[in-house]
Amino acid sequence: MEFPSRRALDRVIAWMPILLLAGLAALTWWLDAQVQDGGGPRDGNARHDPDLFAQGVRGVELDAEGRAVQTLAASRARHFPDDGTVEFDDPRFRLTQPGRPVFEVQADRARVSGDREHAYFEGDVKAARAGEPGAEGAGPVTLSTEFLHVVPKENRASTDRPVTITEPRGIIHATGLVLDNEARTAKLRSDVRGTFAPPPR
Repeated sequence: MEFPSRRALDRVIAWMPILLLAGLAALTWWLDAQVQDGGGPRDGNARHDPDLFAQGVRGVELDAEGRAVQTLAASRARHFPDDGTVEFDDPRFRLTQPGRPVFEVQADRARVSGDREHAYFEGDVKAARAGEPGAEGAGPVTLSTEFLHVVPKENRASTDRPVTITEPRGIIHATGLVLDNEARTAKLRSDVRGTFAPPPR
């Protein structure tokens, strides 16, 4: 494999913090709205046992014109009253805002903390943004890993696992990733390698 140039690498990941964190922050905000229970444990039970189950979960948020802007589907959801966490099996989230590329994230499992400050996606995590016609280097781009920790209020997402970023011009592999939307940076921690096609003449 050939190492990508610093300029090419910067171009590929320059927009990634905005893409991933905007979509994932929207997801955790949406989940928060769906599972608010308005109080603490209902029965005083301190054990970590679910008190609410849902099968075939699907929710859609519409804009003022009645268009779907956020969709969440999961095969199963569980709410835990002792700490307020919510777990999802096979979560699939889709963000379709007018004038912006479609954003999607999916995983085998997801967990949202009781304070809605943290979201954890585990098992075959994939985040993807559709391409923008006519925009140079604008996708489609996908990010694949086995674990992703999102902190919406800090506009940060991170993983310590192997991660792969794929876009039309090439592919990047690394171990560990920190996305910071405030600083608009993406830091690949170690073992960075990849290949890029030469730009068209």
